[in-house]
Amino acid sequence: MVNYSSRQPCNSCSTRAMAGAVVGEPVAPGQRVTVLAIDGGGIRGLIPGTILAFLEARLQELDGPEVRLADYFDCIAGTSTGGLVTAMITTPGEDKRPLFAAKDINRFYLENGPRIFPQTRSWLAAALSALRQPRYNGKYLRSTIRSILGETRLCDTLTNVVIPTFDVRLLQPIIFSTYDAKCVPLKNALLSDVCISTSAAPTYLPAHYFQTKDAASGKEREYNLIDGGVAANNPTMVAMTQITKMMLAREKQELFPVQPSNCGRFLVLSIGTGSASEQGLFTARQCSRWGVIRWLRNKGMAPIIDIFMAASSDLVDIHTSVMFQSLHSDAGYLRIQDNSLCGAAATVDAATPENMRELVAIGERMLAQRVSKVNVETGCNEPVPGAGSNADALAGFARQLSEERRIRLARRDAACTRGSRCTILPSKI
Repeated sequence: MVNYSSRQPCNSCSTRAMAGAVVGEPVAPGQRVTVLAIDGGGIRGLIPGTILAFLEARLQELDGPEVRLADYFDCIAGTSTGGLVTAMITTPGEDKRPLFAAKDINRFYLENGPRIFPQTRSWLAAALSALRQPRYNGKYLRSTIRSILGETRLCDTLTNVVIPTFDVRLLQPIIFSTYDAKCVPLKNALLSDVCISTSAAPTYLPAHYFQTKDAASGKEREYNLIDGGVAANNPTMVAMTQITKMMLAREKQELFPVQPSNCGRFLVLSIGTGSASEQGLFTARQCSRWGVIRWLRNKGMAPIIDIFMAASSDLVDIHTSVMFQSLHSDAGYLRIQDNSLCGAAATVDAATPENMRELVAIGERMLAQRVSKVNVETGCNEPVPGAGSNADALAGFARQLSEERRIRLARRDAACTRGSRCTILPSKI
C-alpha cells in the first residue's frame, strides 16, 4: 500500500495545481487550495489545539497513523499563539516530518503555560508593575521557542506558512511567509524570531527586535515587532491574499489577464480561540468614565487589547463569509468559534490548572456545537439549519482533504512518469 505521508510535491507543481484559484477557471478534483488559519489568543491556544487533534485523528483514520496536518494543507496561517501552533506542526524534525503531532499541541501548553504566564498572588502588585513594563518578561517563552525551533528558518517549513506581525518602528504590518522567505532573503528569518514576535502582545510581553542578513548582497534588515493580532488576529484573509500573490508571481504569463478571485477554489478551515463578545462585558456608560489605566486593566482583562483583537477576528470572519456566500461557495469555508467565554477563560494569560482544563473542555464543547455562520447584519453567529455539529463538519472536511491529496499525488505521479517537471520525495516505505 502506498504511503503518502512523507511525499510532498515540488513548488512548481503545487503552483500549477492551485492556479485556478486566482483566475476563477474550473478546477478539477485534486486542485483546490487548502488553507488552515488559527487565531491568536494566548493560553486559549488550548482551544484550537483540541480541535486540531480531533481533525488529525480523523485524517489518520482515513490515511494511516503517520499522516500529519502539514500533509494536507497548502497553506497554514497563524497569529500570536496561532503562529506558534503553526510553527509546531510545520517545523521538520530530524526525520523531515512535523516536529509536533496535533495531539502534542495541548501537552505543550499544559506543561509550559504556567511558566510563560506565571500567576502572581498579589493583584495589586501585578497591576502596579504593569504600569511600568509588560506584565511578563517573556524570558521563558523565548528560551522555550528557541530550544524547540532551533535554527529552522521560514524557508524550511514543510508546507507554506503565513504569520502576521506588526513593526512598531514602521507602523505597518509585516507578514512573514514561506513564499516570501524563498524569494526575499531578508525575510527568511529564523522561525523562532517570527514566533516570538507574533506573540508579543502589548502590555503582556515585550516587543522583539532582530536582524536578518542577505549573505549574497551583504544587506541587512532590522525588525521591531509586536503581536500580529494588532493587524490580523484572524489570519484567514491574509493567508488567501498571500496565496493569490504567490500564484500571480509564479504563473504571471499564464494567468493574466486576471479575473476576480473565485472562492469556490478554496477549502478553508478557520479556527478561533473564543471570545467574550456575547457576554456584554462593558457598556458605553462605563467606558466613558475610563482613563488610561482602566482601558489597560479592568476585571482581570486588558479591554483595549481585547477589543481590537476581537474586532480584527470578527471583521475578517464577516468579510470572508460574505465573499464565500456571494459566490455560493459556503461549503468551502468552515469557521469554528465560540463567542460566549466568560471569567478567566476569556483572558489570554490565566494559565492556572483549573482554567487550562476549562479551555480544553471549551474546545471539546465547540466540537459538539452546531455549525454556525456569521450573520452579516448583526455580526452574531447563528446555527446553520441541518448542518450538524462542528465535529461532523470536520469529519467531512477530513474526507475532502484526504481526497484532494490522494487525487493530487496520483495525478503528479502520472505526470512524473511521463517525464514532466515534477519531483516528489520518495516514500519512506
